[in-house]
Amino acid sequence: MRAPRAVALVAVLGVAVLSLAADAVVSFAGEKKPVAVDLPSVHTNDSKTVRFRTPASWQVATRPGQPELTEARGDGLIVRILHRDTELGLDSLHVECMLVRLAPESQTSLDVSYEYDFVGGEMGDRKVLDSAFVVHYDDPIDGSRDWRQRNVSLVGGGESVCAIGYSPAAAWKKSKVTRSLLNAVLASVEFRPWR
Repeated sequence: MRAPRAVALVAVLGVAVLSLAADAVVSFAGEKKPVAVDLPSVHTNDSKTVRFRTPASWQVATRPGQPELTEARGDGLIVRILHRDTELGLDSLHVECMLVRLAPESQTSLDVSYEYDFVGGEMGDRKVLDSAFVVHYDDPIDGSRDWRQRNVSLVGGGESVCAIGYSPAAAWKKSKVTRSLLNAVLASVEFRPWR
């Protein structure tokens, strides 16, 4: 088995992730067999400072601006990579990224259900915060009103990045494949220089 290609974002929570040449295998505590996830497509943000992998069928679009935003969609899931070319305060960046919702704040419930909040750590020279919660939207988005949102915010190395994963809450609870796929895409995020 080859060494991991990149430091995994989800490793902050103790989730074991091995990124191999063409796929990732994600193991979760308490799960007996890992689920293999194929992530053959490689994408970068517009500034070419962050790259990540997705299944071949996913659609990826960038929205240049301040902050720079890259969005990937597929298999009913959404991942957004928010990048700023400067180091911001970790707490303030994390709170800002937690408010990057699928609909305007006026169309969401104020009652957010937290799975966990502000779990911190370090990844090389970057400081990391991780939160996961469920947001209830007034109107269904892609068929679901309740979405689990996970935010992993990193500050260091002269930049600030948030990797945000969205999954319909029901799919997240019921499907090991959904959990494995979303975590594998989030775990595939790498920073320049590429390893």
